Amino acid sequence: MSQLLNYLVETEPSFRKARLPALYSDFRPQRTLNPDGYQANVSAWRRALAKIVRSGLAPSPRGAAPSLLVLNSNEQLLRALESKQYGRPLALSAVMHETLGAKDLIPLSQFLSAKDSIYHKSWSVWNLASWAMKQLGVSDYLRSDSLPSGQFVVVANVEDVGKMFGEKSAAVSVHQSRFERTFTKAHFYKTFNDQLVEGKQLNETDMDVLLKFLTRDKAVVLYDGTTVKIKAPGQEEAETVITMEDASIASLKELLAYLTQETELLSTKVDEFSVKAKEAVAKKNRIAALAALKFKKQTELVLEKRFASMAQLQDVAANIEQASDNIQLVKIMESSEQALRSLNAEVGGVERVEKVVDKLREQTATVEEVQTIISEMNDVVVDDAEIDDELAAMEKEEQRKVEEAEQKKQEAERARIAAQQEKEAEETRKRLEAAGEVPQGEEGKTLAKETLQAENILI
Repeated sequence: MSQLLNYLVETEPSFRKARLPALYSDFRPQRTLNPDGYQANVSAWRRALAKIVRSGLAPSPRGAAPSLLVLNSNEQLLRALESKQYGRPLALSAVMHETLGAKDLIPLSQFLSAKDSIYHKSWSVWNLASWAMKQLGVSDYLRSDSLPSGQFVVVANVEDVGKMFGEKSAAVSVHQSRFERTFTKAHFYKTFNDQLVEGKQLNETDMDVLLKFLTRDKAVVLYDGTTVKIKAPGQEEAETVITMEDASIASLKELLAYLTQETELLSTKVDEFSVKAKEAVAKKNRIAALAALKFKKQTELVLEKRFASMAQLQDVAANIEQASDNIQLVKIMESSEQALRSLNAEVGGVERVEKVVDKLREQTATVEEVQTIISEMNDVVVDDAEIDDELAAMEKEEQRKVEEAEQKKQEAERARIAAQQEKEAEETRKRLEAAGEVPQGEEGKTLAKETLQAENILI
């Protein structure tokens, strides 16, 4: 199997080896004989084409970097998919036509030039006619058996990359200023080309496609061909065009990024010349040491100028950001003043408030007067003497219950003591009886009690 087919077998579940004969066969007759099987094969190929493009393994024009968003459909693609065992995919042309019809693939030139969103469906007369012919099966006869040739945008891949950009730019748009949200196209490309697909880089064509998608179809950035501005949340309606200020900010920002990179390289060179000079001194090579020190000094002078330029540009950038913040502050204050004016107009001024308060006081006084009258009607005269007598009777009854409880407690205690004494006397009698000194019967019990009392006295 080819490298491309091996990749699909390893990564795409629908391309397991058992299904390869069906996928590589000419399954076009199944469109009418077995519609479900036909659609399953088309769907499998649609996912496979998107995957091989996103992987960077799809054939690309000679000398061009692999595209992650655009499929190059031509003879080279068929050769890349060709297998010694299964040959070429015979129905790939039908798959391409179906995918183009479903707008899962869109010709690159059409994608970039279209003004309407790819999600906008226009039911023109031709679209209605095409739909009717498709239902009748007539459209099959209008299709060519050859593979459509050209560059086609893979919509699923563009949507995935657009989603990733949305996640990465969310923090930028929320927390960063207008200055930090504005880029030149080149700076935007350098910033994001390796951050949106793990382990892969978008090429310049991919970036053109992505910017068009983000601008036209998702409306999350503004782009005029040279300047890119990420929209801030809640400001989509206010930010509708790229201004001259935005273009200036983008150029300034790009220049700052370039100078930052250059100063890093120059700093590295200074360190390298310093190391070379030390090595030359160690080797007693005076000429090489002088040359290294001279290059070091020249590089330090250039580096000093670059740092001075960066400082000036950073001051300009800080002033621009401050001015931008002032604009936003003034806008907020202006809108707040308008809101207060509108609210005060609804209130009706101080005189209206005073009238409302006076009326409220009148109504409150009326409510209190009515409540007083109702309370007087419900007043009840209570005889305090009857209450005192009833309380005294309740206290007397409670005292009686306490005394009865105490008496019962004392009787129970006496009974417990008597039982305890009886038990101890019985035990004493048994001990004396075992010693042979105590008579039997009541006389023995009496003697045991007397002995027990004597012991208690001694104790």
